[in-house]
Amino acid sequence: MTQTTYDFDKVIDRHGTCCTKLDGLDAMFGRHDVTALWIADLDFAVCPDITAALRHRLDHPVLGYSAAPDSYWQSIIDWQRRRHGLEITREELSFVPGVVKGIALALNYFTCRGDKVLIQPPVYHPFKMVIEGNERQVVENPLIVGDGTYTMDLKGLTETLERENPKMMILCNPHNPIGLQWSAETLAEVARLCRANGTIVVSDEIHGDLMLGDRKHIPFISVSDDAREVGIMLGAPSKTFNIPGLVSSWMVVKSPTLRAGFYHWLDVNEFNDPVMISTIGAEAAYTHGEPWLNQMLDYVAGNIKFVNEYLAANVPQVKAFTPEASFLVWLDFRQLGLPQDQLMSLLLNKAHLALNDGAMFGAQGVGFMRLNVGTPRCVLAAALEHIRDAVNTL
Repeated sequence: MTQTTYDFDKVIDRHGTCCTKLDGLDAMFGRHDVTALWIADLDFAVCPDITAALRHRLDHPVLGYSAAPDSYWQSIIDWQRRRHGLEITREELSFVPGVVKGIALALNYFTCRGDKVLIQPPVYHPFKMVIEGNERQVVENPLIVGDGTYTMDLKGLTETLERENPKMMILCNPHNPIGLQWSAETLAEVARLCRANGTIVVSDEIHGDLMLGDRKHIPFISVSDDAREVGIMLGAPSKTFNIPGLVSSWMVVKSPTLRAGFYHWLDVNEFNDPVMISTIGAEAAYTHGEPWLNQMLDYVAGNIKFVNEYLAANVPQVKAFTPEASFLVWLDFRQLGLPQDQLMSLLLNKAHLALNDGAMFGAQGVGFMRLNVGTPRCVLAAALEHIRDAVNTL
């Protein structure tokens, strides 16, 4: 059978599609005449098997109440086994209406106002927002930055758990914005420490399917009995297959003790009731989308290589942390010596690029920016030229 070759070089105009990446520019950046390389979605055409499945269902003239078919749940179970070697059962699995919403649901069920919740900045900014917005207290265990990489501060984690006694830790695995896949040993130590402290670990693994090269994703709940006892794993096909608009996230809770009351609460409040397009899109993605995903990841890996080579040759003052997963690249501008507001102005007003401000991921992100390379290479090449030209004005 001949395998389809997908065209990731095609530039697609997303105007007029309620596209957050474009329609949100004015609110986020104060101007819209810039190249949008910020929010974490892809500029690539979705796998045609997904759109075909949606079209087939929409061809039917009745759009009544829908129930999630067994095949939807099985597609998630089969994907986790096939892609990551993770065995899960139907009873351990639940739909949630978004990964951040899943974090919020767990936060509201397992913690109370005033409770402490631990995060590891620089990290995905909604973690802090959902904690503080729900009147919990943020406790930080920052990552340790080295020469071209980051590590988890396990000594600091031990001390912080003992001192602050957080009820919950929100883990990013792989870590956003750095793109790090934590080792099994590191994850197992996190699980051991948290179980000993009575701390629940909510693991955001939405980038787990986006491993680059020959690297493998290591689900938190796969590493030890400790992890299975304290872990709540969240994932979705949204980043993987560029379908966040379908809202098709899920969670896995291995521990019957954690799961029983929590899943009952989700059920009676109908927080775990998927809509029709969620199940159809996710099932099509997990059943038919793997060839598309593999080609997309190869293309993204090529984009990351292109970024590294271009910066080294043309803008050596700017360093890129090479991600192990995802299509997001953490750029280090610290050699420029600019205050963060001036760095933002340089990139926005001189390079005409909309990148994520590193400071939004925590104070540890000052001097950094997050670049989305999930775009055709010609767009990326032009953006890098703009960075070069802007830096050369200094």
